[in-house]
Amino acid sequence: MNNERVIDALDREILFHLQQDGRLTNVELAKRVGLTPPPCLRRVKRLEEAGIITGYRACINHEAAGQGLEVMVSIEVSVSDLETLEGLETAIAAYEEVVEFRRVFGTPDYYLRVLVADYAAYEAFQTNKIIGISGVARVISQPTMKKIKVTD
Repeated sequence: MNNERVIDALDREILFHLQQDGRLTNVELAKRVGLTPPPCLRRVKRLEEAGIITGYRACINHEAAGQGLEVMVSIEVSVSDLETLEGLETAIAAYEEVVEFRRVFGTPDYYLRVLVADYAAYEAFQTNKIIGISGVARVISQPTMKKIKVTD
């Protein structure tokens, strides 16, 4: 038996509006999706309990917050022992500048999205925090030229 919850069109519409503005009141959200407030709130609670809605947050203008340079970083590693890889992952995940961190299949082994103030700050980050980590073999940095689509 399949335990996955099926999301219907109304749930998708609720999710769409909450992604656009997570601060909508339940009354406003219900109005936008064509429900009365009580069933709308029940649907939102059900989506939260199912783990589909995992939280609410503020969207930050990173340039205004002093993090105007976004760099996509790929990392290749030179080791395959689990202890070294776990140490590398723990160290990188702890850095405030790293806002996204993924291990991927194939080469490279990891992708990072890093936010810093400027090129000097990125150079210091890479030199002082990434290059010295045990197991790092190669780092390739690609500053973002233009964001075309960002949904999260």
